Amino acid sequence: MKYFFKKFTVFYIMVGLVLTPFEGLAATKKHRKAPSVSTIKHGYTAKSKKSSYKRVQYKRVTIRKPHQLRETSPLIAADRYDGSSPLTLASTKALIVNQNTNEIIYAKNTNAPAPIASVTKLMTAMVVLESGVDMQEVVTVTNDDVDYLKGTSSRLPLGTRLTRNDMLHLALIASENRAASVLATTFPGGKAKFVQLMNQKAQSLGMTNSYFVDSTGLNSNNVSTAEDLVKMVNAAHHVKEIHNISTMASHEVYLANRHAPTLFRNTNILVRNGGDWNIGLSKTGFINEAGRCLVMQANLAGEPVIMVLLDSNGKYSRIGDANRIKKWVEHHNQVTASQQAELDTMVDKMVVEELDDSVSVGQVY
Repeated sequence: MKYFFKKFTVFYIMVGLVLTPFEGLAATKKHRKAPSVSTIKHGYTAKSKKSSYKRVQYKRVTIRKPHQLRETSPLIAADRYDGSSPLTLASTKALIVNQNTNEIIYAKNTNAPAPIASVTKLMTAMVVLESGVDMQEVVTVTNDDVDYLKGTSSRLPLGTRLTRNDMLHLALIASENRAASVLATTFPGGKAKFVQLMNQKAQSLGMTNSYFVDSTGLNSNNVSTAEDLVKMVNAAHHVKEIHNISTMASHEVYLANRHAPTLFRNTNILVRNGGDWNIGLSKTGFINEAGRCLVMQANLAGEPVIMVLLDSNGKYSRIGDANRIKKWVEHHNQVTASQQAELDTMVDKMVVEELDDSVSVGQVY
């Protein structure tokens, strides 16, 4: 009996020694078991058997390469354009005209009426200046000048008192809507009379496809065409005050309860930054219905040019268009000058040859 008990004890110990590694391996595998689909889906990880699940937040990050960032800028795209290839513009409506000869340099959807946004303010300026009203009279921003149509903000608080001349500066330079509104609401006869004169002026300029309902351009019923706007820009450019004011980089005014002057910058970056542009008139415009608009008069390659760019989608695409136009005109002017030089050389050579022949004939006789 004792012998049997000893044998059984030895056998039990041996079996225990053999099975222990397999149990450890099974435990290890169980510990390393992958989380369930549900765990992955909801972003949970288990710290231990006894610990509760912990929420893990995942954030997707998109990294753009440097060249991808660079190529999205229309300003840089315009810099790469050298003017030799065909001119392509982002604006859906455009017209570029030689101001001296009325020669059309580029045209795109020129007869399509469209909202013109703050380009309207050029007509506002012409009506004010041609009416003979006192430009030094102090006028006040009232509730009638608040934009309840689009809900745009303004840097001119209610009760702001400035001269009519300062209001005109802010309307043309910074495209201040309340300033443009004040010019109409304080006009002799009120806003209704002012708008009537705007439409009369348009008709006198031959702007047959244009119509105005307010002095700011916030109302999308202010419509015109690229062809009509060339006429308006040409007329406005001949008004010295509009030429001077619209090409100023900024203007300062003193507002109530402020010890330092408030600076208003030009909405056209080409005017603000100067550079190699020679601009004689400028006005930008934007409302959702109109897209981004830009009209300018500028000297390109020694020639006065009027450009009208309407309904450009990108924030900087109208500026990119203007830069492309400049490079295209300058490039083709260089080509034309080169061709003219070659023609002049040929003519001079022919004249010299004819003179030589005449001398030879004279010697024979």
